[in-house]
Amino acid sequence: MRKRDLGFDVEKEFNSPGLFMGSVVTLQDVAKVLDIPGVQAIRPVILIPGPKPVAKHIVTGLDDPQVPPDSESTHILTGVDKLHAQGIFGDGIKIGIIDTGIDFTNPFLGGAFGPGNKVIGGFDFVGDDFRANTPQPDPIPLDQCNGHGTHVAGIIGANPGNPFNISGVAFKASINAYRIFGCTGQVGDDIIIEALLRGVSDGNDILTMSLGGADGWTESSSAVVSSRIAATGKIITIAAGNDGSKGSWYTSSPGNAINAISVASLDNTVIPLQNATVHGVAHDPITYFATFPLPINGTLPVFATSNDTTVVDDACNALPDSTPDLSGSVVVVRRGTCTFVQKLTNIAAKGGQVVLIYDNGSGFDAIDTGNFTTATLIQAADGAFLVNEFASGVPVSISFPQSGGSFDFPDSAGGLISSFTSFGPSNDFFFKPAISAPGGNILSTFPVPLGTFAVLSGTSMATPFMAGVSALLFGVKGAAPEVGLTARTLFETTAQRVPSSHTDGDPLQTVTQQGAGLVDAFKAIHADVIVSPAELITNDTAHFQPLQKFSVKNIGTTAKSFKVSHIPAGTALTFQPGTIFPADGPVPLSSKAATVKFSETSFTVHPGQTQQITAHITPPTGLDPTTFPVFSGFIEIANAQESYQVSYLGLAGSLKDVQVVDDTDVFFGVNLPVLTDAAGNFITNATNFTFVGDDAPGILMRLAFGSPKVLFDLVDPNIKITTTLNKRAEDASSGTFAQVRTLGSLFEADFQPRNSDVDDGTGFNQLTIPSPQFANGTTIPNGTYRILLRALKVTGDPTKEEDFESWLSPILGFEAPS
Repeated sequence: MRKRDLGFDVEKEFNSPGLFMGSVVTLQDVAKVLDIPGVQAIRPVILIPGPKPVAKHIVTGLDDPQVPPDSESTHILTGVDKLHAQGIFGDGIKIGIIDTGIDFTNPFLGGAFGPGNKVIGGFDFVGDDFRANTPQPDPIPLDQCNGHGTHVAGIIGANPGNPFNISGVAFKASINAYRIFGCTGQVGDDIIIEALLRGVSDGNDILTMSLGGADGWTESSSAVVSSRIAATGKIITIAAGNDGSKGSWYTSSPGNAINAISVASLDNTVIPLQNATVHGVAHDPITYFATFPLPINGTLPVFATSNDTTVVDDACNALPDSTPDLSGSVVVVRRGTCTFVQKLTNIAAKGGQVVLIYDNGSGFDAIDTGNFTTATLIQAADGAFLVNEFASGVPVSISFPQSGGSFDFPDSAGGLISSFTSFGPSNDFFFKPAISAPGGNILSTFPVPLGTFAVLSGTSMATPFMAGVSALLFGVKGAAPEVGLTARTLFETTAQRVPSSHTDGDPLQTVTQQGAGLVDAFKAIHADVIVSPAELITNDTAHFQPLQKFSVKNIGTTAKSFKVSHIPAGTALTFQPGTIFPADGPVPLSSKAATVKFSETSFTVHPGQTQQITAHITPPTGLDPTTFPVFSGFIEIANAQESYQVSYLGLAGSLKDVQVVDDTDVFFGVNLPVLTDAAGNFITNATNFTFVGDDAPGILMRLAFGSPKVLFDLVDPNIKITTTLNKRAEDASSGTFAQVRTLGSLFEADFQPRNSDVDDGTGFNQLTIPSPQFANGTTIPNGTYRILLRALKVTGDPTKEEDFESWLSPILGFEAPS
């Protein structure tokens, strides 16, 4: 670059042969650097949001109602309890946790730091005050302000003998902590890569990352490096993401790493909650969502803010002047419309502090009540009962037992995939997530200043569980590379299939959300049959591969006979019918399934021998093609004593037919993409810009699906090109991509994820042009231009213009003062 006189600044260098040789640089002309022989790729530094659990509750004591009643239920679900009974605890295995750091002063994580302790080492790459600004590294990865990494560490390594009788999956393993987040904020994936490489050089057998951001592709820098590390035989477990509400094709990186284990979440079967006692009328105790009893002594009368149990905005406005002093009452209010804090603020204005919010069907779960510590959620039927009794004049009252009120509340979604788990597959059609582990309503350790224990939910909780199971595997079979390289296959082929609901007749959950199913640690570690590969991907119809092969190897001591059968899962209808928009989660499922025929339906395999099976997979028929159905299921290899499985995945449609760029007016009331000014006004006619102050153009756009390449170029206003997204009269230049004449690049990005339909920063993209400059820093002369947007379709050929969707802006006049 120096020889070519290309301006750059080196921020960081990586020198890990076989894993990553490269630098973090600030470049002036990316295109020219990419043209240098030997340059493999240039990727932007991507900001990854700080880990945020889906639900969080600080445990207040032994009788806290939110503590799961059976604290080892997750171990029972997965066979970890059986391995512990055999004395298998992960002795001698090193696990690197890349997260927010760990409060190793927590006595149940050993209470100290350094060799000879549970947390043997690590590094703080960023410091407390890091917000993707200048890092302040420190050799001690202590976190007492966030807590996420401490919760992760407890799932792996909490010592038994604590007040809640929990234990880590591999509590005799050693932990290295790598802190890459401050107390809040995000991190660049260059620091993630730095931590990964440090984790390798420190000799960890397993690396685990409960972090990520929606990406959709396997190509992010941190995903590629993670995949390379996993290819050496180390096990890497990474969160699948908590974006289940945003639908399919929304996988997370670095969890998309091809060789890593992307982990989905399953809800715990029980939630430890508290019961309140009803007085004045016969009624069962009322369960309220809290781990510990509300600190309320005595018996308080009930007051309902509305006698109407169907009201949608109960207490969302100031309570009427006729409202009595509520300081001595239990106030009952219906959930809905406004925030809980707004309701509670209005109630507090009348003196009310003890509040029971009754559910409206949104779900009985932990809620955010802000600083109102004596407010919590109860179930809909209980709330309606209290309101009706109050309205009829019955003197009903409530007390909150300070002991003996703990109740093991059966989670109605327990044993199902958590609704928040992100749906795959990746846009480049990789099998993500890989497997599931318990992640919903998980009790674990927390920083001592923040409460010592907490109940959190997220794929962040499932991921360290799989790291712990991996440590148990290494502890039994040794941590040789060949064990690590086959671990994911072993876990997937021995997993437990998960239904989509507890209703008989409903299909199994789509493989695009459960992966191969819930891990069965005991079965995996004691398996004497090896089935491989574990994942069969038929691809889309344009690249369909109906014939798939797998092998069954007997490593046991006796001959085994098996039957082969097909067990379909639900077919995910990934798009809203007749639209270009993905279906929100929970993604609708169809029972119409693929058909699978086998070369052998029964066979016997002797010790040391291998049987190969060919499966012929035919996509389901009779489905709406505009929903781009993703079909999936399992091939079971079983006898009366044991069973194994192979998971498969395919698309009954062509990815190249999926529209990439949103050209509708659904989200902004104007057809997209659209030119904007600095104030956000939409511009549809020729407009001049001076670039003085805020007088500069921008483009608002949305991607309805991911794109491998998105280009914004400046072109002549009279260019002859027929765009796909806004029709123009001129004839298109025929031929290859290079035949479209451009004046210079404004912006280029590879492997872009689709946008969501949620206004949380993921709902749209905005390109701003604050000064008249091309992407390489050269000045754009004053004149008239158009902006040409092109987005490559998935599976499209980047050398062919016809494989791009395109849009041409109105004419822009550049009139920057000289």
